[in-house]
Formats: sequence, structure tokens, C-alpha cells
Amino acid sequence: MHSLIDELQWRGMIQDIMPGTKEQLDKEMTTAYIGFDPTADSLHIGHMLPILGLMRFQRAGHRPIAVVGGATGMIGDPKKTEERALLSEDDLQKNV
Repeated sequence: MHSLIDELQWRGMIQDIMPGTKEQLDKEMTTAYIGFDPTADSLHIGHMLPILGLMRFQRAGHRPIAVVGGATGMIGDPKKTEERALLSEDDLQKNV
């Protein structure tokens, strides 16, 4: 049986990796998280790869955590030409 890192490399999902990561994941259950800012009322296709990564992480016996941002979600996405639009607390809660 190959490791999680071997599978991710085979799938072309790893470009760079911190030294010792494979050894840590082979040694014991490890926790990983991905954070999502609720700046829109739904996730999009760009969120799929990180979610699939968490799924593979869990299937390999590790602990995945998905986090939905709070205050950072109010700030919104940066724009090159204008200030960030602040979300209201109601909009933020709807998006969450």
C-alpha cells in the first residue's frame, strides 16, 4: 500500500512539499485544515481541489477540518481598482 503523499504525487497534486511531511503522515494521524471565507453564498469549482484533498487526507486515516471564516468574511475579496466591500452581518450569516 502506498502513502497519501505517493498518491497525491501520482495524481499530480503536489508541486512542493515541506521536508519531513511524508514521514509525519506515515508515522501518525495528523490534522489538516482548509479555510473558506464566506464572501459569496456558495462555494465554486475552485474550492473543489482543496475539498478533494481533505477527503483523501481523511481516507488515509488523518483528521480533516474545514473552517468557515467569520470576521475575515466580512472584508470581502480584494479588488485592484477599489476598496474592499464590507459584508453586513446578515449577508455574512446567509453566506455561512
